[in-house]
Amino acid sequence: MLIETVPAAAILTPASGRASSFAIEVPEALLARARAGEHAAFEQIYRRFERPVFTLAVRICGEREAAADVLQETMLKVIARIGDFRGRGSPFWGWLRQIAVNEALMHLRRGRRQAGELPVDGHEPADEQALPPPAAADAAQLQRALAQLPAATRGVLWLYHAEGYTHEEIGELMQRTPSFSKSQLARGTRRLRALLQIEENDHA
Repeated sequence: MLIETVPAAAILTPASGRASSFAIEVPEALLARARAGEHAAFEQIYRRFERPVFTLAVRICGEREAAADVLQETMLKVIARIGDFRGRGSPFWGWLRQIAVNEALMHLRRGRRQAGELPVDGHEPADEQALPPPAAADAAQLQRALAQLPAATRGVLWLYHAEGYTHEEIGELMQRTPSFSKSQLARGTRRLRALLQIEENDHA
C-alpha cells in the first residue's frame, strides 16, 4: 500500500490554493449504483479513496496499523451512510473526508495520544511559515521528521497544510479552540524545521 508523500515546502507553507488529496470526483452514476447497494460500485469508491484516507490516518495516528483500522472503519461508515449523502452543492469527496478525519481523531482520543502535545503558551512565533533548508525537501526526510512529532501536533500540521482546514475547523474537530490549532501549527512547524535541519546536517 502506497503512502502519499508531500514535499516539505508544502507542509510548511500556507494551505490556501492547495487542492485536498481527497479532491477526487465521483460520477453521480457511480454514487447511484452504490446507493442501490451494488458491491462493484463500493469497490470502485474504495479504490479511489484508499490512498488519501490511509495517508491522512498515518499522518494523524502515526502508525500504519492504526491507519489501516481507520481506513476500514471509514469505508464501513461510508457504506452504511452513503444513502445519507445528497450532495446539494457539496462534493462527495468532502463528505468522505470528514468521515475519515473524524475516525482518525477518534482513534487519537481513544489512545490518549494528545497527552504528548507540544506545550502551548499562547505566543505564536513570527516565523511559523518559514521554509525549511532546500535539501530537507526530500519526502523520506519529511516522513521521518513528522514521525517524531506528537500525534496531535502532526495532525494539526497535516489538516491545515495538506487538507486545507482552517484553525476554526481544526479546533472544532479536535474539540479544542482555534488558538490551540494555531499554537500547535506554529510550534510544530518550528520543531519540524529544526528536525529537518538536524537530519540534513547528519547527512552532510
